[in-house]
Amino acid sequence: MTIGVMGSAGGTMTDETKKSLRCLGACIAKRKHVLITGACPGMPHETVLGSKEEGGVVVGISPALNLEEHVEKYHSPTRGYDAIIYTGSGLMGREIENIRSCDVVIFAGGRSGTLGEFAIAYDEGKVIGVLRGSGGIADHLDKIIAMVDKETGARVYYESDPYKLLDILEAVYRERILPKHKRLLENNDPDGVSDG
Repeated sequence: MTIGVMGSAGGTMTDETKKSLRCLGACIAKRKHVLITGACPGMPHETVLGSKEEGGVVVGISPALNLEEHVEKYHSPTRGYDAIIYTGSGLMGREIENIRSCDVVIFAGGRSGTLGEFAIAYDEGKVIGVLRGSGGIADHLDKIIAMVDKETGARVYYESDPYKLLDILEAVYRERILPKHKRLLENNDPDGVSDG
């Protein structure tokens, strides 16, 4: 399962929130899932560090065109990533690749960029987890969903305990997403079909 973690790249974070995010990253790694983030500092990076402590696989979806832009223009981290995908799309532009690369998406904290990522995930009917108590927009998403008043097929689950949140998301993945993936893999050539 590919799990996206989206959240504030800046601002202040309580020690409790840092601990919770590191725990989330470690749990993702222990359960052998792939962590995907926006390759940014802040909350997502705390999750990356937690994942790497447990030997997890981490992919970053960078707004930058290349490594130089990633570190000099966006001041983004490189520690902890097994691969960084350079989109060259800028902060807002890379959100689509970020969300679409994930089977499920977890939101923690967040400001305007995270709100944009949530809008994409919700509108595209994703399975979404919300880490309660992490601050920012994550603590208001239930109200935002009520205001939007639109059925998209998205399923949103709230939990303050990272372990319990992953338990819920794994169960939904096994029930809702994995059977579709298995059907696709069983009914198509795993090596693709060449045109010649």
